[in-house]
Amino acid sequence: MLQRIQTLYMGVVFILSGVLSLVFPLWTNAKGELIYAPHSGIFIGLFGISAALAAYAIITYNNRMKQFVVNRLNMILNVLLLGLFVFRSLNLSGESEISEKGIGMFLPVLSILFLVLANRAIKKDEDLVKSVDRLR
Repeated sequence: MLQRIQTLYMGVVFILSGVLSLVFPLWTNAKGELIYAPHSGIFIGLFGISAALAAYAIITYNNRMKQFVVNRLNMILNVLLLGLFVFRSLNLSGESEISEKGIGMFLPVLSILFLVLANRAIKKDEDLVKSVDRLR
């Protein structure tokens, strides 16, 4: 059912990864230019895959276990994305590339948070269905 709370959480992940990643800058380089996700192919690709996984999880509302697994894969993808951000910002020496971090670097953290909340709600629904099946 689409009116469940986990659908709302996955919708927020879709908006974070699909829309807000294009709006908020990832970082500011040494020249003062704002760098967005579309400026780097790997980042826009990973954000796009994350948004696609969230949309796929939303439309598979009738199979809760599949939603749970897809959300876990999306969490792993967002951890990878966050790791790439940390690697990119810490590996470069001095002020050569990244001067100031933008709010776009924290979008995977918010996505992971909402995916965890969605998985908790899916687990709660699954436990409720199993408890009702025992009563029959």
